[in-house]
Parts: sequence; C-alpha cells; structure tokens
Amino acid sequence: MKFIPTLIIVLGSLWSFLPEMGLAAEKPNILIIMTDDQRADTIGALGNAHIQTPNLDKLAERSLVFSNGYCYGAHTAAVCIASRNQLMTGYVWHRWAPKKFCAADGETLPRVMKAAGYETFYREKSGRSNHPEILNQFDESKSVDSVQALMSGRACKTFVDDALHFLKHQRNTKKPFCMYLGVAGPHDPRFAEKRFRDLYELKDIPLPENFKPLHHWDIGSMTIRDERLEEWPREAEATRTHILDYFALITAMDHDLGRLLDYLEESGLNDNTIVLFTSDHGLALGSHGLFGKQNVYEVGMKVPFMVAGPDIKPGKTEALVYLHDIFPTVADYGGAILREQHDGLSLRIVIQRETESVRDVLTLAYQGSQRSIRDNQWKLMVFPQINKLQLFDLHHDPGETKDVAAKHPEQVTRLWEKLVEQQSLLGDKQPLVVDQPKEAAFTIPIGVTVFPRERVGGESQFHTED
Repeated sequence: MKFIPTLIIVLGSLWSFLPEMGLAAEKPNILIIMTDDQRADTIGALGNAHIQTPNLDKLAERSLVFSNGYCYGAHTAAVCIASRNQLMTGYVWHRWAPKKFCAADGETLPRVMKAAGYETFYREKSGRSNHPEILNQFDESKSVDSVQALMSGRACKTFVDDALHFLKHQRNTKKPFCMYLGVAGPHDPRFAEKRFRDLYELKDIPLPENFKPLHHWDIGSMTIRDERLEEWPREAEATRTHILDYFALITAMDHDLGRLLDYLEESGLNDNTIVLFTSDHGLALGSHGLFGKQNVYEVGMKVPFMVAGPDIKPGKTEALVYLHDIFPTVADYGGAILREQHDGLSLRIVIQRETESVRDVLTLAYQGSQRSIRDNQWKLMVFPQINKLQLFDLHHDPGETKDVAAKHPEQVTRLWEKLVEQQSLLGDKQPLVVDQPKEAAFTIPIGVTVFPRERVGGESQFHTED
C-alpha cells in the first residue's frame, strides 16, 4: 500500500501544472453576437464620431479589435444565408453551391461544442438563414420574427430577454455555455424608438466619403431588393435619411446588448466568458452609388470583429480574418478536436499575440459576378461578367475611390496570380474573364419599383420600458 501516497503526490503535482500545459479544468463560456447588415465603421470607439454606441464602445475598449474582418461572400443575393452557414461550418460557400444551405452531417459549431462538453444556445432572426438541421443540433434553439422585432423599435430586445432568461434561470451551471445570438438589425425596415432617433439630427449626418449618385459599372445585382430602397441617381439628402435610420437603430440595439453585457459583468460571468462581436456582412448605404451588401467593396463585406475575455489583451490587429474563422477559433478555446480540414483557421494564436496573422492574402467572392483579393496594402477587384478590374491602395485610399490599376500593372499581375491560386484552394471554379462579356456601363433602370419610404425606416410606434 506504500505506493498510494506516492501516486497521490504525482497526480497532485500534475494537476498543479495543468494551467501551464493549456489543460485548465474550467473551460471558458462562449458568447457570439452577430448583427445583420452592420458596416465595420459603425461603432463610436472604432472611429465613428457621429454614432452613439456606448455599450459597444465599452466592449471595444476591453477587446482585441480585428480591423480586417470579412464575410467571404455569397452565392445567393441574401448574403446572410451564406455568411451564417459559413460561420456554422468553417467552410466557404463553394463547398455546397448551388445548394442553398451547407451540409449539416459533418462538423458544425453546435455539434462540436456539445461534444466538447458545452451547453449550446441559439437565437436567430427569422428567414431560414441557417440550415434547419443545424438549428436542431443546439440544446436550446429558436428563431425570432425579425420584421416584428425591427418594427418594434427595439430590434434586439427579444433576443436579449431570451438570453438573460437562459443565463439566469435555465442553464446548467455545471457546464460551460456556448451561446449564439444572430440578432435582427440594423437590416431594414429600420425603426427605432423616439428616444434613440432624437439623438440624431439630419443636418449632422455625414455622407460616406465614397458616396456617388451612381456606380460606374454594372457589376451584377444592380436592381435587386436592397438597391431598390432608394431612387437612382442617389441623392444626398435621401441618403442621409437612410443613414440616420441606420444609426438610430444601431443605438437602439446597443442599448439592449448593453443589458446582456452588463449582466455578464454583474454576475461575474465575465471572468470566464469570451465575447465575440461581429456582423454577417456590411452594407453600402450610398457608398459607390450602391445601397446593398451584394458587392466585394470594403463596405459590402467588411464587418466589425471584436474579441474580449479573460487573458485577452485589448488592442487592435491588422490580421486578415473571416467569419468562418470563428468556428475553429471557439472550438480551439473550448478544447474541441476538429478532424476535418476546414477553410477557416483558428485565430487563437493571433489573439494570444503568438503571431501577427494566419494568412497573407484574403479573397472575396460574390456569385459569378465579383471576385477580389487583398494583402496588407493592395486590393484587386475583378468583375468577370464584364471583363473589368480595379486596383486600390488601401493604405492611402481605404475608401476605394481611386483606381490605380493603370499605374501599377505589376500589382495587378501579382494579385491576379494569387487570386487564381486561392480559387483553386477554395474550390472556386469561376473564370476571371469570359468570352462574351456584358455591357459594362450601368444606366438608370426604367420601370423598376422602388420601396416607399414608410416601409424602409422611421420612428417606431411603440415604446418599451428597459
């Protein structure tokens, strides 16, 4: 029996070294917040002096902010479908197109996190954005009527109420939780309560630096729903009205998200919870003469991307990252084992400052009409259906207003070759040139119905208490 004390001492010694070995007994909780249609430049603390987002500002101050977070793109005009399916699987849309949804029988975020010991919770805006079978893989899963939420003037309230009820009354406290909130807004219709709209005056709303009345080329999806939210050519005053609606809704959303973030702090859950805030894609809203997200400009696919949590040092990084990196990242933090080779990569080594980036270039792909590739300075955009391209120097022209392709043919050639390489790696079979291109010029459409103003945004008829 003499061996027993020795065995206890050995095990005790091993236990004391578990944190250094990366095997700490307590796994972090995971909270993923994904908004809908939110541009990367719509958080006060990240440089927008015209919007009020006090709660997201506080989150940004304790986060590692990824300045170059992107949705990879989509094969559907409803970019949110591809975006969310990419997040849930870690794969790009080429892996399942032309099918609407990704496959649900392999490794998915809920399936992997449950296997790692997590209790999983899901709330998503309605509209069948995610594969129905993936929804069923969560322990707790429900969709929320997005139009009703948006018309209420408090787009996030129901989502946050449900999340708080789960955290306070339902969750299994013996397990870590992995919570996904795919909230409604700031997608249209953009209605906010009077108290949030009163924070803004139209005369103070700036136009985007890259505002144009019309886009110069037909790059595909030029007259779809999102583009019909305003007349052509785009007028400055009308565009400012849309932006006021947008800002007021984001402020209303910030209010309710703040209730959730405050509870995490007050309850002590912050001490062991990783919070990842992002959006499914951006929105042009007047930039480049466009209004939707069906484009590979920065305004279309770049998203806010912030990660906060225990032992995560606040700051900023220029690392090039995707939304489909989120699944491998949270799996990594949760101690899950991924056996498939996903397109997404874990960002944990960037978050822990072990490396500056996980990739040198980043590509974007929208349907068969648009492709782009960027590195830390240059961005090449290719429009295969019209055989046109543009090159931008993002260091000196982050708004993508000056095409410098003619001045830098060597960068065009270099990035073109890298784009072809990335297409091969990602299963993207779209040729970058076509034999019979369409007419490139975009002309004002005739007979296309534009949505009436009262359906797009304004002051909510409702008022709710906090």
